[in-house]
Amino acid sequence: MKSSLRRSAFLLPLIALAVTFAVTAPLILLAKANPFAAYYAFFVEPFNSRITAIEILVKAAPFLLTGVAVAIAFSAGYYNIGAEGQVYAGAIFAAWLGPMLKDVPSLIALPLMIAGGMVAGALWAAIPALLKTRIQVDEVITTLLSNSIMLFLVSGLLNGPWRNPITQMPQSPNISETAQFPILLANSRLHLGFVLALLVVIVFGWMLNRTGLGLQFRAVGQGRESARFLGVNITRTTLTAALLSGAIAGLAGVGEVCGVHHRLIEESASGLGTAGVIVATLGGLNAIGIAASALFIGLIENGAQEVARSLGVPTYLANVVQATLLLVTLVVLYLRRRRT
Repeated sequence: MKSSLRRSAFLLPLIALAVTFAVTAPLILLAKANPFAAYYAFFVEPFNSRITAIEILVKAAPFLLTGVAVAIAFSAGYYNIGAEGQVYAGAIFAAWLGPMLKDVPSLIALPLMIAGGMVAGALWAAIPALLKTRIQVDEVITTLLSNSIMLFLVSGLLNGPWRNPITQMPQSPNISETAQFPILLANSRLHLGFVLALLVVIVFGWMLNRTGLGLQFRAVGQGRESARFLGVNITRTTLTAALLSGAIAGLAGVGEVCGVHHRLIEESASGLGTAGVIVATLGGLNAIGIAASALFIGLIENGAQEVARSLGVPTYLANVVQATLLLVTLVVLYLRRRRT
């Protein structure tokens, strides 16, 4: 029985990918491109050069973090759809503090940026979590609405006090060099945030499977009443999962500001929340699956640019593939639960 479940858990994601490709092929044809050539550009061409291959890791870094953020919440039965807003919360903090750290050594500035961004993400996540635990407001609604509120806040900052006074571009001032993540490989954009993301994935896997806290998360996620009968504090466990989820999403925001853009822009976290749900669900809420899924989504993001360059297909095709993959994955997960 266990072997059949493991085989099913391995095959169903592959089925989801196959169905996604079959569904998106007609869309590629409508874009007047050959689907096979497009898939080659998506999944093979990025590996043809060192720069594009490394860029996959750059794009995968925030997906690793938002995937873990969503997985922590989902494993505890708390459906956090607000990771994108929490990413922006961390990014806002980094963009606010970063310019003030010009005379602060990197050994001090970077931990301040990381810790502060994680606290900011956790605080933003705490609002819907308290509404859920105190007055039983559906967290799907509140976390989703919190994304919109945060987007308006970001737009207000970038088109107001943080607008560049010279270029009039909606972007915050550059953070100081001491607050920027160091580059790991020469002539690339691969930065410290990727290493941090890998460490977070490893710690998540250990926490969920080897600690009492992880056991509590899984117990509550599999059945609140059963967990309560076993003596698990449902409210405390839910709040802990929500805050951890928000903190890790906030770290993703710090990574985008400190490692990629070096300022806050409206596109800093665009789509990261949705991608986090895809990564977490496709990865089966486990560390290895999340790592593989994040790299896969990073490959799609990078491959979209190759498709656009070589075949003239719009880059937003990657968003179509991601959205289709999410819907198909949800159906596949539902079917797996029906079988088990």
